[in-house]
Amino acid sequence: MTGIAGQKSALSWVVNITVLALVVLWLIPTIGLLVSSFRDRDAISASAWWTAPLSVEQNFRVRAPAAETRAIDGGFETAIGGYEITGNIADLIAAETGQTGPVTITAFGATARAPVAAQPGEVLPLSRDRTLSITADGDYRFFAPAEITRDPSLYFAMEIPPSFDLDNYREIFRSDGMDIAFINTLTVTIPATVIPILIAAFAAYALAWMDFRGRGVLIAVVVGLLVVPLQLALVPMLSFHNTIGIGQSFLGIWLAHTGFGLPLAIYLLRNYMVGLPRDIIESARVDGATDFQVFTKIILPLSFPALASFAIFQFLWVWNDLLVAKVFLPASSESWVMTVKIADDLLGSRGGDWGILAAAAFTSIAVPLLVFFTLQRYLVRGLLAGSVK
Repeated sequence: MTGIAGQKSALSWVVNITVLALVVLWLIPTIGLLVSSFRDRDAISASAWWTAPLSVEQNFRVRAPAAETRAIDGGFETAIGGYEITGNIADLIAAETGQTGPVTITAFGATARAPVAAQPGEVLPLSRDRTLSITADGDYRFFAPAEITRDPSLYFAMEIPPSFDLDNYREIFRSDGMDIAFINTLTVTIPATVIPILIAAFAAYALAWMDFRGRGVLIAVVVGLLVVPLQLALVPMLSFHNTIGIGQSFLGIWLAHTGFGLPLAIYLLRNYMVGLPRDIIESARVDGATDFQVFTKIILPLSFPALASFAIFQFLWVWNDLLVAKVFLPASSESWVMTVKIADDLLGSRGGDWGILAAAAFTSIAVPLLVFFTLQRYLVRGLLAGSVK
């Protein structure tokens, strides 16, 4: 038999799989960003983030110092002697990058076109009777029949063990102005989340439970405003702000985010409030409660799950916003929020260092993620408490 109250639906597994798939799709980019934020630029360029726990093979180039050239009487390359440079790749790497430690060479070459033309231990013939050999442990020998006057380039592939560190985050937190950008982001986000919630709660209650002329028209206008593109209103709103004297200021961006967020907030809260039990509200009015008392004592506590849901959306949207911040805040670095700091400063000056950019992006989303899970916890509690009642 089907349709019995309390019986679990046969399609519940479809819902569970769908929710799990959505959660996985949402987490994959975040996990990739987090893993990349602990890797250096070369590792990110050489392999994908999901292979981070594995050793990767990377190509490098170093220069053998021609100043260490020494003459030899002869050898297996030529019977008339020549000149050679010998040493170890690890010493060259330490001299150029400061990184020390043993190396494991997997292939080598002498040109950028063929950086892995030979295997360790082989003798690679080059032009003009020159030769190059590199062993697996990094010992190299460059031979030329004529005197070596320029530092020859040595190309090689090397196994790099997985490495994770906090260098990218240290670079971020040491960046000039990041602390100010973080404070500016909080200064923008908190009022831009609280103000529309307060206004929308009053408006939603009026549209849901108060009878007045034109209520249906106002509801239709609110729904219609949901389809107005944000970009369409940026220039007119900025011109209006400049006219009244609040253009490109924190007050201006608070009002801008409030205006952009109010239609959705009113729509969500009104639809939630209109579904609240009418008997409770009518009983309160019979007992002499005013509309303000009904709103503060009954509607607001019962509407906490809807308020928390909108707070999550609004906080995440404002925190990660770049376009509105670029338009409504001054262009000076003292007024930058974190998204503008990352886009204009870090992305501009470190465009190729994806590790630092990943660390900056994850730092930017860490706070809204924390807020999201915190509010979600209270939201679930509110829903559970409402279901018990």
